[in-house]
Amino acid sequence: MGDIQRAVALLRQGELVALPTETVYGLGADALNPQAVAKIFAAKGRPSDHPLIVHLPDAEQLTIWARDIPREAIALARAFWPGPLTLILKKEEGVPDIVTGGQDTVGLRVPNHPVALELLRAFGSGVAAPSANRFGRISPTTAEHVRQELGDRVPLILDGGPCQVGLESTILDLSRDVPVILRPGAIGVDDIARVIGRRPRLRGEVEEATAAPRVSGALAAHYAPRTPLELVMSADLSGRLCAGDVVLARAAQPADLPTGVLWVQAPADVAGYAHDLYARLRALDEAGCARILVEAPPVKPEWAAVADRLGRAAVGSGVDDET
Repeated sequence: MGDIQRAVALLRQGELVALPTETVYGLGADALNPQAVAKIFAAKGRPSDHPLIVHLPDAEQLTIWARDIPREAIALARAFWPGPLTLILKKEEGVPDIVTGGQDTVGLRVPNHPVALELLRAFGSGVAAPSANRFGRISPTTAEHVRQELGDRVPLILDGGPCQVGLESTILDLSRDVPVILRPGAIGVDDIARVIGRRPRLRGEVEEATAAPRVSGALAAHYAPRTPLELVMSADLSGRLCAGDVVLARAAQPADLPTGVLWVQAPADVAGYAHDLYARLRALDEAGCARILVEAPPVKPEWAAVADRLGRAAVGSGVDDET
């Protein structure tokens, strides 16, 4: 039996399967099986009121999972699926509450990875799949990261190589009158506006933001290493360095780097930086350093997703799993 056939069999038996996507590796279960989905929360240590994103084999399945689907959702699905865009829509009655965190909305996307698509098409239905890591920690972008995080908590890990994008999908709420980006990702405001003819708002720009659906990755502390991580403005880096620090920076290593400081050069372009970010943070977390100092990303729209992840990582860093 091939890996895809074995994965389909496990999903139908109510078991977990880790699968690659273009964003990060996901921990998947049959989204229509509440008992199977409960195993995701147990394996990750994830709070039960946190909704999950359902991964679909194709856009034609939208009507199985969502109702009152706006024309903008159809246009965006045609433009960006398969791809790193999650749409928040009003859920159909048959979608289990455990998937949506008890809300009346559901997050849906079609991933752009050949292994994920082969699995989903063979399975024929939706797979709920948050990132395949312990809750709040750095998302996995390789199969080995999943093994390090979850070990034997997942019966099968499908190895699809390193993830192409490296950051989680953009989450766009279309369940209300105004489209709102609830989590930034590779697909930005301008990309969406070009398709739907109006600019989506950002979370925080909308007065009733507290009424926004809960979504994955929106906690203040998330994507975090155990080692304390600090974001430092470029001009302040040299004055902050101490022995035992490791620095992740786009800038070149200074000639007068203090003894005991490790300088790691990051890609200067946003796509390369995003692709490498989680793998680099994992490596730095395992380096035994006292602090991780990260040069703050540029304040530009294209860097919004990177800035979002680093900001949450800084808030959540330095906390052990047992606390």
